[in-house]
Amino acid sequence: MRTETEHTIYLKDYTPSPYRIVSVDLDFRILTENTRARAQLTVEPRDDTAPGTPLVLDGDGLVLGSIAIDGAPLVLSAYAANDDGLTVFEPPLRRFVLETEVTLQPETNTKLMGLYRSSGTWCTQCEPEGFRRITYYLDRPDNLAVFKVRMTAPLDVAPVLLANGNLVDKGDAGDGMHYAVWEDPFPKPAYLFALVAGDLGSITDSFITGSGRKVDLGIYCTHGKEDQCLWAMDSLKRSMAWDERRFGLEYDLDVFNIVAVSDFNFGAMENKGLNIFNDKLVFAKPDTATDGDYDGIERVIAHEYFHNWTGNRVTCRDWFQLCLKEGLTVYRDQEFTSDERSRAVKRISDVATLRRAQFPEDGGPLAHPPRPDQFREINNFYTTTVYEKGAEIVRMLATLLGEAGFRKGMDLYFERHDGEATTIEAFLAAFADANGVNLDQFKTWYLQAGTPKLTVNEHYDADRQTYTLKLTQETQPTPGQPNKQALVLPIKFGLLGPNGSPMGWSEVSGAEVRDDLIVLNSAMAEVTFTGIANRPVASLLRGFSAPVVLESQSSQQDQLFLARHDSDPFNRWQALQDVGMALAVAAVKGTPWSDASVTALSEALAETLGSETLDDAFKALALNIPDEQSIGREIATDIDPDKIHAVRGKLLHAVFEPLAMQLLATYNALASTTPYAPDALSTGRRSLRNRMLGLLLASEAAGADMLAAQQYGNATNMTDRMAALASSTYAGTPQVAGMLADFRTRFGGDPLVLDKWLAVTAAAPRDGVIEDMKAILADPSFPKTNPNRLRSLVGTFAMNNPTQFARADGAGFRFVAEFVTEVDKINPQVAARVLTGFRIWPMLDSTRRDAAKGALAALQATALSRNVADILTRMVGG
Repeated sequence: MRTETEHTIYLKDYTPSPYRIVSVDLDFRILTENTRARAQLTVEPRDDTAPGTPLVLDGDGLVLGSIAIDGAPLVLSAYAANDDGLTVFEPPLRRFVLETEVTLQPETNTKLMGLYRSSGTWCTQCEPEGFRRITYYLDRPDNLAVFKVRMTAPLDVAPVLLANGNLVDKGDAGDGMHYAVWEDPFPKPAYLFALVAGDLGSITDSFITGSGRKVDLGIYCTHGKEDQCLWAMDSLKRSMAWDERRFGLEYDLDVFNIVAVSDFNFGAMENKGLNIFNDKLVFAKPDTATDGDYDGIERVIAHEYFHNWTGNRVTCRDWFQLCLKEGLTVYRDQEFTSDERSRAVKRISDVATLRRAQFPEDGGPLAHPPRPDQFREINNFYTTTVYEKGAEIVRMLATLLGEAGFRKGMDLYFERHDGEATTIEAFLAAFADANGVNLDQFKTWYLQAGTPKLTVNEHYDADRQTYTLKLTQETQPTPGQPNKQALVLPIKFGLLGPNGSPMGWSEVSGAEVRDDLIVLNSAMAEVTFTGIANRPVASLLRGFSAPVVLESQSSQQDQLFLARHDSDPFNRWQALQDVGMALAVAAVKGTPWSDASVTALSEALAETLGSETLDDAFKALALNIPDEQSIGREIATDIDPDKIHAVRGKLLHAVFEPLAMQLLATYNALASTTPYAPDALSTGRRSLRNRMLGLLLASEAAGADMLAAQQYGNATNMTDRMAALASSTYAGTPQVAGMLADFRTRFGGDPLVLDKWLAVTAAAPRDGVIEDMKAILADPSFPKTNPNRLRSLVGTFAMNNPTQFARADGAGFRFVAEFVTEVDKINPQVAARVLTGFRIWPMLDSTRRDAAKGALAALQATALSRNVADILTRMVGG
């Protein structure tokens, strides 16, 4: 395997740079052929150890045009420049200004890091190490500097010139050029730098902060898309108000701008005052965007805005601390959505995402702690472990401390570290000191990989009227961490009596119990409740209060009792999922379900559907069987995706066929003639109605295929149209080929809607899908440099189509490996992300394992980027 220069960076080796850059003055002359970037960096020795030490600045592929210190050009022997950076051998022993000039080629920058051009617009992406592709710099998050940026560009090509901070000057530059000067008064690391230049449309608004300041808001986009930015603007204003209300955090600049671009490696970027977004997370209108799109826009707009404080004002000392800003900010955006919509539905959705994406990461070859202690390529650590598991750790902290205690910790965190680059230890110290508690053991969550298994055994003694829970936690070895420590597990719980009402107790002994919370901080503990007149049914891990796998003795009867009576909506949903999972797993392993067990689940689901107290969105989540990937993870070894697919299909039919009349009646009752609205109530109604359609197809109800085709043709919004198309594609109805062809004809001109067609095509569990994808990729009009198109097609296939990706003949593995080889030459980040789909290979049956190993071995034999080589090495070794 031949790769770019490899190097491993270790947390233990962290040291501050001998120098710091305190201010940055950038001057860009932007032309269609190239861009000239001049930088004046005010540099000073950090302490007495710096004098005599060379100044080493990062660079990536830059060509140095000129260099000077305090206006005096340097002789060739005074410095060295190469593809990796710039070294000044004997810098002054005092503060000085380093001046450099480089020429950039944004038009050919397909990596989309640094300065590049997307559909005619110049823009930047600098996190984590993109700024070094713009100019020579201390490109590390612990160097905070104030930035002033001047841009000069042709007025006709780039009438809009944006950067971080506040606009301080603009005007005519002669010869058809104009300029703008932006100044950001808040010191920031280089990864938060942003620049945008182009011919863009916009919408504007304003927000009045709690202290009475007016903030001008702008969203910039492709001309003609302005009407699709209204939901994003509404989400932004609600986010700003929520952050003031919930955490007392007020926005600090005079302007806040968002720019939507079509080529972007990430979802969005929180650059100070100038957020750059993938356009799929900005644009929305009912006939092209689904409810899921609206939800994603609301969530990500909030997330990037919340970074203003948790990421920008307080940032990371080094990239090992990435979860410090990302995990905390994901928790904040989850809380925002919970307050804006349904807390129960949001929690279920977030846990489903965690289990679908992060648990496999924790249980496979790519497992790593939320704060890793080493990395080769930091881009590969923008993972669900850092984001989603990081958010779960913050949530556990909030559970242990309570809402008031958590707020006290947040307040002290900002008081101590505003304007600093800091660490996980400093974050936890603020909460410990604010609440007078010891969080040393809790920190292990950040340092240890793997998903803990919590095993619960119960015993009821009728004579003594005691009820005992024996709790055991265990975390399996993960790469580089063979031995695991016991974690602090906050376990929310309740005991239910025979009629479903909460059951009290007179005394409790054993592990620490606080009202409705058991705190398990050892490998094993027992909790005994006294004064229990009848055997209770335990509702454990309410609200999924810790990111663990729960194993208990609960019978199907107990689970369905919880599904009917538990006051915790998460556990009502979980109980139904557990029953469905048990039936599916047993059948895959060779033990057929009994008619009685299926009937019991059907009846419980019928009661859930008919409930007048549960909301539609919750019902839509509850009425389902665990998906194929979840069943595979539960089985864990020698997985046969074809068998799982067949068993799940039969189980869906067995459970929901008796409910066909109720499903159809509910479907018809939820029909709406009112205009589309993205509010929670309307979204819930559509979600439940479309779930009914999918279940009617799965149960093979008479006429269900025609009903889906009719909904597709008559749909007045993209949510209903896509639901009909996706359900029909999965079911393989006779009408689906015509529906897919019609969809591409109608919407092929809108790239973001085309992504939906690509994803549905790639996820189809049928033979021939690989050939279809090859034909799409071979089409000369397919944009192989656009991350959205590539992720929608091949990313969806690798992550969400187990029967075809993990085909026994290896065709799916070979297809993805060949794709990675090709795309790696264009955009290594996209290639590396798609390659992570192989993380399931050690859990597959022997035939599929061998096929996957063969495809990965062929990939190893090629020349690879550092991004892909890192993932591949961690996946298979070598």
